[in-house]
Amino acid sequence: MRKISVLFTNNTLGAPAGSESYLRDVALALLRRGHHPVAFSLVLGSIAEELRRATVPVVDDLARLSARPDVIHGHHHLETLMAALRFPDVPIVHFCHGWIPWEELPLQHPSIRRYVAVDEVCLDRLVREEGIPVDRTELLLNFVDLERFRCRAPLPLQPRRALVFSNSAGPTGYTQTIEKACSERGISLDVVGLHHGNSTDAPEKVLAQYDLVFAKARAALEAMAVGCGVVLADAVGCGPLVTPDNFDQLRNRNFGVRELHRAHDPQWYAAQIGRYETGALAHVSARVRAEASLEDAVERLLTIYANAMATPAEPYDPPRVAGEHLHRIASHLKRAGSVSTTNNELTLELEMARAELDTL
Repeated sequence: MRKISVLFTNNTLGAPAGSESYLRDVALALLRRGHHPVAFSLVLGSIAEELRRATVPVVDDLARLSARPDVIHGHHHLETLMAALRFPDVPIVHFCHGWIPWEELPLQHPSIRRYVAVDEVCLDRLVREEGIPVDRTELLLNFVDLERFRCRAPLPLQPRRALVFSNSAGPTGYTQTIEKACSERGISLDVVGLHHGNSTDAPEKVLAQYDLVFAKARAALEAMAVGCGVVLADAVGCGPLVTPDNFDQLRNRNFGVRELHRAHDPQWYAAQIGRYETGALAHVSARVRAEASLEDAVERLLTIYANAMATPAEPYDPPRVAGEHLHRIASHLKRAGSVSTTNNELTLELEMARAELDTL
């Protein structure tokens, strides 16, 4: 395949999170292969800085791009629509990374040649909720940069150190439930994540220090690649220890929201910890490393890009299509604006009440 220019879009390029890390890994892999990635977001931060250090161009204004890309790798509907308006004749491969987030609402646009879901849940959102034709979709499961996430030393026979690894994990809430289950077995527990105030740009260095990790989705997959035992958990609920018996189903669901249907319960967590067995966990890690590599995923992505670029364009009216999408999302934006106005009014009332109290 000839060397191509790929414009990536994302809601943010700030702190490391799912789609931000996905974009970074793919962009850097393409750069290593001699391709030309460019990243766009209105919100820049540590991921943007990491990309720029690696010489990947990053912009927060598409007007600064004078060169037409060959293909748009579109995350998130608003940013993808902006790219489609800036480059109306460029084919788009549009991704769905989540079942719940509003940002993951799929854009319906004639420039989109293929839709890519990262698990069966996202595929359901595309096909069963949004009416995207099945023959325009691809299922490309999540992956791990195996050069970055190296194997840790063999696990001890019994877990000694555990980690809650999630941007939604704070010092209270479900982490306390996990801590209770761990403490009863003499396992020390740490918490790492954005909400806890200690988000990390180097998870590969953190994960190797732990025997057991409570996480979901991409974080869970990376922990397995390193060789940790993984129990599915996040603020919304919890799931099982990942074993050879349930691996296929859990991977097809991205170790995510469809499996996090249990309420947080110390007895459930204790039961999952009790299933820890080093041979089974080593088998899980070996499967991840054999089946979920970044390089294999990039090969598949390049094929998807090539097919998108080879698909004939449909004539369309860009302003009309953009207007249809804005009409679709207008009620959400109006509700968000109303909430912001109410919040400002309540803040002002609170300040006035405090000022009045100070005079008493």
